[in-house]
Amino acid sequence: MKVTVKLFALLEKYLPRDTIDQTVEVDVTDGASPHVVLAKFGVPPQECHLLLVNGCFVLPSERDNFVMRENDALAAWPPIAGG
Repeated sequence: MKVTVKLFALLEKYLPRDTIDQTVEVDVTDGASPHVVLAKFGVPPQECHLLLVNGCFVLPSERDNFVMRENDALAAWPPIAGG
């Protein structure tokens, strides 16, 4: 199945070089979790602070069991600090 992945800020370094707008479409096995999808890019789970599927927040405790579906959009951000 195909899902769209968008990685923001420092996570952008895990995307292929030819990626446009920090977004890439990827083939994954049916029922893959967000962590399985991100592992295809080598993104460590602990580097994903905010994770959305189709614009809805996925709790860290649910990311291994959440079932992605065809054409879902996965977006991830690293921890961000500032002042």
